[in-house]
Amino acid sequence: MSLAVRAENLTERMDAPDCSEAVLRRTYERFGLVNRAVACWGVVYRTLILPELAALERSGRPARILDIGCGAGDVLLRLVAAARRDGFAAEGVGIDPDPRAIAATRRVPHVRFREAFSRDLVDAGERFDIVVSNHLLHHLRADEFDALLADSARLGERLSLHSDIARGRLAYAAFAVAALPVAPGTFLRVDGLTSIRRSYTPAELGSRLPHPWRVERPGRFRLLAVHRP
Repeated sequence: MSLAVRAENLTERMDAPDCSEAVLRRTYERFGLVNRAVACWGVVYRTLILPELAALERSGRPARILDIGCGAGDVLLRLVAAARRDGFAAEGVGIDPDPRAIAATRRVPHVRFREAFSRDLVDAGERFDIVVSNHLLHHLRADEFDALLADSARLGERLSLHSDIARGRLAYAAFAVAALPVAPGTFLRVDGLTSIRRSYTPAELGSRLPHPWRVERPGRFRLLAVHRP
């Protein structure tokens, strides 16, 4: 197996419509642990999202945060909780086209989850201050990738952030070992390794992003596609 070339034709087990519902639910339940360990949203919140929240507060209106492809919603819940903990009026909307993901979300104040595509929100004329996604880019075909960026640019009035894995041998080896304690009974380890093989290198992602999108590195094994209108 080589990581020199992106393995874009691989599929993840949890994406199969006939995968085990019980295993899928356990996978969703443990995503929060994995994302806190590897996804660097704490850094992204402090360096990119927090300044926008402060600017919105000065303008006198609450922040609206959209999570595209939200899965079970752990990233959105964490961001909204952090914003409100810091004294900002923030509301979140999470969307995912998979009803199994929406069924796994938790209902909490100030956050709503919907079964939808980003295009549905564009067509409805909705707008948000901040748009995010986590581990979504590597799932997308070329046309879907381009559509996501276009939709994000229209939906996000201040900032769009798409976070994903930076493909590499060290990332693959580290995750193969680190996922062992939380992987039993889930798709986490096998799908996580597949995700790394499907993900981009910094140069590959940079070449895929149109102007004015840019690539940032919030962590050693992370990529962030950033757009400001």
